[in-house]
Amino acid sequence: MTTTSLETSPDQTPLDQIRSRIAAACAEAGRSPDDVTLIAVSKLQPEDRVRAVLKQGQRIFGENRVQEAAGKWPAYRDEFPGISLHILGPLQSNKVRQAMELAEVIHSVDRPKIAQTIARIADEIGTCPELFLQINTGEEPQKAGVLPAEADAFVAECRDLSLPVKGLMCIPPADEEASLHFALLAKIAARNGLAGLSMGMSGDFEKAVSFGATHVRVGSAIFGARG
Repeated sequence: MTTTSLETSPDQTPLDQIRSRIAAACAEAGRSPDDVTLIAVSKLQPEDRVRAVLKQGQRIFGENRVQEAAGKWPAYRDEFPGISLHILGPLQSNKVRQAMELAEVIHSVDRPKIAQTIARIADEIGTCPELFLQINTGEEPQKAGVLPAEADAFVAECRDLSLPVKGLMCIPPADEEASLHFALLAKIAARNGLAGLSMGMSGDFEKAVSFGATHVRVGSAIFGARG
């Protein structure tokens, strides 16, 4: 996209620059910036960087690992009201309860067993985070998520379990054009009546916005490269 660089200023913080770029991408796509949630991905970032972004007003953060999230976010919540934590990485069955107690949203419901475990624990504790179902749009054997051909059945199964499915999530293959995967995810979501699209990271979030992303997951462009 060519317009976004005109919307940023050298004296802006990286966080402000990303917000400006999202607003410009939304304007180009005829969308409202209010319809796109920026998730600051803080995995493996040092405390000083995370704290700086918190002080700039960001309150929506993403973590890949439940253990890392549990080690830092309870203390941040005590200090900074209004934090919303999103779990982005694949869940192990023995970490599901902890993830559900920590996070407002889980983006990585990637197989029926995890969905069933979430449903069981939700019945026990009486609450459940909002959920995104991960679709392996590139059909990569090393990557989590259900295959596109299995997506409709997985959505139906999760609905049968009375899970609060907000939308779908994908991570496109690094060596393929991301737009093709964003378009595929949007198509699967639309035919299943799902409004949420968790897609787009530091290198391609503007493309994701143009294809309807409702949640973009940006790490290094906000915090800098991890050590």
